[in-house]
Amino acid sequence: MKQSKKSILLAAGATAVTTALATCAVTKQMVDLAMDRNEPKAAQRAGMHVSGSRKPDALVEELNAASEKLAHKDHEVVKMLSHDGVVLTGHWFVNPTAKRVVLAMHGWRSSWSRDFGMVADFLAENDCSVLYAEQRGQNNSGGAYMGLGLMERYDCLDWVNWIIGRCGPQIPIYLSGVSMGATSVLMAAGLDLPESVHGIMSDCGFTSPHDIGKHVANKNLHMLYDIRSGLADLFCRRKISMGLDDYSTVDAMHHCKVPVLFVHGTQDRFVPVGMTYENYEACQAPKRLFIVQGADHGMSYYCNRAGYESVVKQFWADFD
Repeated sequence: MKQSKKSILLAAGATAVTTALATCAVTKQMVDLAMDRNEPKAAQRAGMHVSGSRKPDALVEELNAASEKLAHKDHEVVKMLSHDGVVLTGHWFVNPTAKRVVLAMHGWRSSWSRDFGMVADFLAENDCSVLYAEQRGQNNSGGAYMGLGLMERYDCLDWVNWIIGRCGPQIPIYLSGVSMGATSVLMAAGLDLPESVHGIMSDCGFTSPHDIGKHVANKNLHMLYDIRSGLADLFCRRKISMGLDDYSTVDAMHHCKVPVLFVHGTQDRFVPVGMTYENYEACQAPKRLFIVQGADHGMSYYCNRAGYESVVKQFWADFD
């Protein structure tokens, strides 16, 4: 009998250790997928499950065509040394009739031309010079890791200072971002921004790395995040010396001093629209809210082009 109990305890202990090791391994893989420049091979097939949606083939073709068109337009490729010594790449499009400059920050595991290809002609035709930044840890910018907005908020400030150095302090600057880029520009609102920054345009930003990690794990990957959150935070700190919940867009919005335009689609399965409502409620500056019915992640412009353009042009008219 004693031997039987001992065997049971040993078996239970072995199971617990195996479960803990498996949980640790899967959590590390999740954080690696979220932050590492090189996407883990085992996770490369999980892209659709992480985002929770799949774009129709016709839409993908249109996105690809717009991306190619923007990428091959004449422009200046620029380099900048960030606050922490990372070499960042930007794509500078000068408009001779510019009334403002837009700093455009793309999203997670995406690119500048893909996220802004569709809206690029609208920006060019409405008197905008545009600096399309390549986010750290992606594509042609340096850095081993993506910071999910935690580090990129400082990159936004660095790029703003680059624009002022190139164009002077008089021209209005707007920070614009999609998805993780939106989180980056919203978090940047908590910094001491120069007076040249007249506004922020956020399209489907998430509230914090912790919040988006929890949503994706629970809703899209069907994993319990709470039992993994401590490990995820530890792995994040090892990479960038900051935790997943060290800062949020809500924190930034409590201290925001520049006008913000919030855009989001109701059918976003990657970043729930509730996160934008939370940011909007927290924002202490002049604010606008544009919710697009039926739009999936980053597809608000595609789904309601006329409405999107009207709201953005009014935003510029009010705050230039």
